[in-house]
Amino acid sequence: MEENPVFNVMEIFRGTTVDGPGFRTSIYLAGCSHGCPGCHNPQSHDPRAGHEMSLKEIMAIVREEDFNVTISGGDPLFNPLNLKLLVEAIKKDRRNIWIYTGYVWEDIISNSALLSAIREADVLVDGLYISELRDPDLPFRGSSNQRIIDIQKSLISNEIVLY
Repeated sequence: MEENPVFNVMEIFRGTTVDGPGFRTSIYLAGCSHGCPGCHNPQSHDPRAGHEMSLKEIMAIVREEDFNVTISGGDPLFNPLNLKLLVEAIKKDRRNIWIYTGYVWEDIISNSALLSAIREADVLVDGLYISELRDPDLPFRGSSNQRIIDIQKSLISNEIVLY
């Protein structure tokens, strides 16, 4: 396993409050194959978009900001191995991790690579963005089909536990 993998990062937002509770460091990774109509970040679909950053460079920013972390994109699960490495590094610092993905929980838990990538994270916002279901009053998600799932409780109970 690569010790210091390279990520294509669209942006790292420092001290944001829109991608989960409290102040957070939000890491937007490049790469997405969902192509949701009305996506708020379509430039992130290209996995080569953004700029290259090593895991060490990303973690330096996470530690400097000293907030919990949200990983979004694109879709972080576009590259599950890199996501797994990033989640593991962030968890070593004992930070809460939210992950936004277009995949749904049921598909993630039936795919060993996807499940392995999110297993140590805390919260998953799942589901495609559907513009017809857009609701600006929903906290921390764009459309009403998306769920905010407590990953650890869901894994323990073997059923979806909403956050």
